[in-house]
Amino acid sequence: MTLFNALLLTLPVIFLILSVVIATKSFQKGKNAKRSLLLQLTSFGAVAAFCLVCPVVAGAVGGAPADTGSLEPVAKGLQYLGAGLSTGIACIGGGIAVGHGAPAAIGAAAEDPKNFGKAIIFVALGEGIALYGMLISILILNG
Repeated sequence: MTLFNALLLTLPVIFLILSVVIATKSFQKGKNAKRSLLLQLTSFGAVAAFCLVCPVVAGAVGGAPADTGSLEPVAKGLQYLGAGLSTGIACIGGGIAVGHGAPAAIGAAAEDPKNFGKAIIFVALGEGIALYGMLISILILNG
């Protein structure tokens, strides 16, 4: 691995760690939480664009595809990117679903304990979304 490839691999990680540190420090100093979230989303977009522009970064996990006869480095990198996006977006959706469903389930169970079994099903359905995203990732990586 050349020095240039090593730099391309470490640059997005350093950038994301730096953005988390900056956002945390600004939030602790009393800055607006929306500004910290906007900083995190902007840094994620910049790293995602960097990984799309430089497929070496996204495809570095696959090793040397010429030796194994597998996909080209760009296709391999996009395969990993698609698997990561399917899991990440599904987990975000599952978190939103559980975040809205769990307090409602707790409230329904507090009013009438008989509703606990029915209410917990909705929370489990929200968690199932994340499992479906992980299943799609496994299918992308093994397919």
